[in-house]
Amino acid sequence: MSRVGKIPVPVPAGVTVTVPAEEIVVKGPKGELRQKLVPGVKINVEAAEVKVTRDSDSKPHRALHGLYRALIQNMVVGVTQGYEKRMRIVGTGYRVELKGKVLQVVAGFSHPIDFEIPNGIEIEIPKATSREYMDFIIRGIDKQLVGEVCAKIRRIRPPDLYQGKGIRFTDEHVRRLEGKSFGAGK
Repeated sequence: MSRVGKIPVPVPAGVTVTVPAEEIVVKGPKGELRQKLVPGVKINVEAAEVKVTRDSDSKPHRALHGLYRALIQNMVVGVTQGYEKRMRIVGTGYRVELKGKVLQVVAGFSHPIDFEIPNGIEIEIPKATSREYMDFIIRGIDKQLVGEVCAKIRRIRPPDLYQGKGIRFTDEHVRRLEGKSFGAGK
């Protein structure tokens, strides 16, 4: 048995888990999430927990066993608590601004970059506390979607290794490189 896959997923009060044909649906106070199922993985919904089983002991089925257990756990946490990631844009004059369902990013290019915010994602921009950086928060119930949106926003202007300017996660450490030194030996 998979070590991760054999652990049952607890279902808190207020959350319903159903398994219609070929998918699993998790509904909770924050919303509803759906995940398609693959052949070889079976989901058993009991009173207050969900158990994942597999058809065979082949390597792909063992991998899917743990994967689907983790996906269901993430869905349950998402519809009850939700997920959030904190990001920071660093650089003088660099900023982000919300304009409806569009995040406008000013990051040193000749024009601002407009990032379309997908459905299910909320972005909050607290009041700026520094001229050098600006923090913003990305929230949603789907862990995978929150991470994907963060990666796409970070890709607009990744952190520079020499000056440290760019978009990064708040808790991310950017290793800075030393600049070129001139004429010490000549």
